[in-house]
Amino acid sequence: MQHEMHLYKEPFDMIKNGSKTIELRLYDDKRKLIKVNDTIVFTSTENPDEQITAKVTALHVFDSFETLYQNLPLLKCGYTPETVANANPADMESFYTKEQQKKYGVLGIEILAITMHNA
Repeated sequence: MQHEMHLYKEPFDMIKNGSKTIELRLYDDKRKLIKVNDTIVFTSTENPDEQITAKVTALHVFDSFETLYQNLPLLKCGYTPETVANANPADMESFYTKEQQKKYGVLGIEILAITMHNA
């Protein structure tokens, strides 16, 4: 199955250059449809013509970003050697509230970028 997601420029570029291999999302009904070996087409919010197709290699489900941050390698989740020391699960609250996290849980989608293309 193929899924579609949008990404801001920085995480999009990190997936593109291979430094980000785990995408963090709410484990809502849309994300519960994702299975290992599915593909995800990531579209840049800055340039909608720019897309990356990635294969899902693993799924990591947690009850909160706090638990996820304790269990997954944050350097693969979009942090850099310069920013990882200040990584905080609260960083994700600008996207997903604690109430949403409690209701749905959270997901680390491990991916392997397979193609970069313009739409």
